[in-house]
Amino acid sequence: MEAQVGARSAVQVIVSAILVNILNPKLSIFFFAFLPQFVSADEPHPLARMFELSTVFMLLTFVVFVGYGLFAASIRTRVISRPRVLTWMRRAFAGAFVVLGARLALADR
Repeated sequence: MEAQVGARSAVQVIVSAILVNILNPKLSIFFFAFLPQFVSADEPHPLARMFELSTVFMLLTFVVFVGYGLFAASIRTRVISRPRVLTWMRRAFAGAFVVLGARLALADR
């Protein structure tokens, strides 16, 4: 039995996206593993510098994701309104997963 999913408001989608990103452990690992190499050992305020770098990273990420969202919203109705496009997209994704699965199964250790 397939459950019916109701439409979510824009606020619900935004809150959900923020929570997913905040609770994602990859983000914390990135900040602790990657950003410190850009903070000099003789930096007078290393925590402030880390905060500055983190803020720049988050702002750039936000700009990129807004761009992705606007692009996806602009082509959404064109894709959803065409059943043939959806069918070919599903086939392409299924084919890609089959190929990746076969490569994984046949890979040498």
